[in-house]
Amino acid sequence: MGVEAGAQVARSRALAVLRIRSRALAVALLPAALAVVLWAGGSTDHLVGGGWHLARLITSAAAVVVLLAAAVIALVVARARPAMSPTVPIAEESALDLYHLVRDLADRLGVPAPSAIALTPDCDSWLEDRTHPANAPPPPTGRDEISGVRGLRPAFQGQRRRTTAAASPVLVIGSPFLWWMRVAELRAVLAPVVAGTGPSAHPDIAGARRFVRGLDAAVAVATAPQRGPVSRAALAGVGWVARLLLRSCRVHATEMERGVASAAAERAQAVDYGLRIVAQEQVGLAYAGWDRLLTRVALPAWRMGRWPARLDAGVVAALTELSRRDRLAEGFTSRLGERPACDLLEEPGLVDEAASLLAARLFHGGPAESGPDWAPVDWQEYPDEVVDRKWRTDAARLHRVLDALGVHRTTTPTPQAPVAPTLSRVMNHLATPQTPATTTAMESAEDEYEYGDVDGEVDGDGDDERVGSERGEALAAGLSAEVAREEEAAAPAGRQQAPAGLSSQGSEAAFWDDGTLPLFPLQPPRTGRELLADHVTAMVCCAAMDTAGATPGLDWLDGPSLLLHGERAADLGPKVLTLIETGDPAPLEAWLRTTGVRPEKPVRLV
Repeated sequence: MGVEAGAQVARSRALAVLRIRSRALAVALLPAALAVVLWAGGSTDHLVGGGWHLARLITSAAAVVVLLAAAVIALVVARARPAMSPTVPIAEESALDLYHLVRDLADRLGVPAPSAIALTPDCDSWLEDRTHPANAPPPPTGRDEISGVRGLRPAFQGQRRRTTAAASPVLVIGSPFLWWMRVAELRAVLAPVVAGTGPSAHPDIAGARRFVRGLDAAVAVATAPQRGPVSRAALAGVGWVARLLLRSCRVHATEMERGVASAAAERAQAVDYGLRIVAQEQVGLAYAGWDRLLTRVALPAWRMGRWPARLDAGVVAALTELSRRDRLAEGFTSRLGERPACDLLEEPGLVDEAASLLAARLFHGGPAESGPDWAPVDWQEYPDEVVDRKWRTDAARLHRVLDALGVHRTTTPTPQAPVAPTLSRVMNHLATPQTPATTTAMESAEDEYEYGDVDGEVDGDGDDERVGSERGEALAAGLSAEVAREEEAAAPAGRQQAPAGLSSQGSEAAFWDDGTLPLFPLQPPRTGRELLADHVTAMVCCAAMDTAGATPGLDWLDGPSLLLHGERAADLGPKVLTLIETGDPAPLEAWLRTTGVRPEKPVRLV
C-alpha cells in the first residue's frame, strides 16, 4: 500500500466515523423535526383534532427531553479530558539539537513538524494529540523545576498552547532510545513516527480522532467512582450512549489508524531506510535491557525506598554487559564510539533523573517527590544503599517471624549464649524433621499471623508453588503476612497527592491520580515460596558479609549480587531452593564450608 493509498483509506474511514457522528445527531434531532411537522400541520389546518393536538404535545415533550439529553451528552463529550500519557516534557531551549533533528526530519519527509517533544520511560515512540483545552498547561507558577529535578523547565512554561485543530501533535520518545541509540539510529527510528504528522493534519482524520477520543473520555467520566448517586445515575445514560457510539466506530477507527500508519511507513522509506533496518535491532535490544533493568535492578531499590536516578544510563551499562557475556551481541559495543542521541540534550543528567522518577512513579507507585523515605541513589552507592540494606532488612524480618513462631535463637539456649540472629537458626528450623508437638506449636503460632489483619487477604495455600515442609509453609505464610502488613503501613505515605505542578511529568499530574498507581506493575505479588527463598538468601548473604569478608555488588543484568573475593557467587540460588523445598541442608552446608562462611556466628541486622 503506497502513501496515497494508505492516506485514501484513512480518509475514507475517517469519513465513516464522522457519518456515525452525523447519524447520532440526526437521531437526536428527529423528535424535534417531527414536532415541527406536527405544529406546522396544525397551523395550516391540515392536522387538526384532539388526537393530533395530543400527538403534538407528546412529541414536543419528547423532543425537549431528547434535545436536553443530547445537549448533556455533547457537553460531556466535548469537555471530557482525553487520556494523556504521563511524560517528561522537554523545552526547546533544553534540547536545541533534538528539536533541530526532528524538524529537519519533518522537512525531508514533507510533513508538519511536531509541536513539542516529550520523553516517556518506555521503549516506544508515538505522536500524541494534546490540543484539547483541558490538556493545556496551567499558568506559570514561578517555579523552575519538575518534581525536585533541579533546573529542568517544562515545555511551554509561561505560555499556553493554542488548542486548534491544526496544531501538530506532540512527539513522545522513549527515553532509553536516547541513551542507547546513536544519533543516526534515532533519526531512522523516528522517521515513521514523525511522518504520521502528515495524515494527522487532514481535517477529516483530525475530526474523527477528536470524536473518538471524546467518546472514550466520556466513558471514563461516566465510570468515575468519586461521584454521588444522582451524578452516577445521570452519567449512566451518558456512558451507555458513549459506549454504543464507540462500538459503532471501532472498526472504522481501527482501519483509519492502520491507513495512517501505512501511509507514514511508506513516506518514511525515503529517509534512512537501510539504516532503519539495522536500528530496529537496537530497538529490540533496548527493550530487553530496559525490562531487565527495571525488574532486576530498579524494583529492589524502589521497594527499599530508593529510586535510581540514572536509569537510562543504566540501560547502556546493562546492554554493554550483555554484549560482553553473549557472543550473539558482539559488535554492539563498537557503536559506542559514535555520538549517542542523549548528546542532543543540553543537560542529559537532569532529563535522566526526571525520567527515572517518573518510571518509579508509573511502575511502582512511589511518591511524586523525593523525601526522607524516598531518596535518589546513584549507581556507585547502590550496593551499600540498596543491596546491603535489602539483605539486612529481609534477614531482620525473617528472624522476627521466627520469633513469632516460637523458634529459639539457639538450639540450646543458655545464659552464656548470645541472643543474636544466626544462619544456623534458620537452617536448623527448615531442616529439622517435624514432630506432632512442633506441628501443633507451628499451627498455633501461625494463627497469630491471620491474614484478616491485613487489607487484601494473602492466602498461603493459594500459592502455585508450595514450600516443601510444614515448617517452611508456616514460615512462608508468616513472611507473606509480615510483608503485606509493612506494605499496607507504607501505602498511605507513598500515595499522598503531590502539589499541583510539582510532579515529574510537569503539568500532566492532574491527568492520572495516585489512587491508580502503579499504572504498570512490573511483577505480580511474590508467592510465599519466592518470599521465603529471597529471605533465606538474604540471610546467607548477611552471614557471608559478616563472617567471610564478602561484599554486596550490583550485576547489571541480575540485580543485587554477592561478591566473594571479587567474584560473583552465582551458584547460591539452587542450594537455597534445595533447603526450602526438600529440607536438605547438605548442598548449602557444603557451599558454606567452601566459601568460609560460619553460620553459627551472629549477623548484623537493620
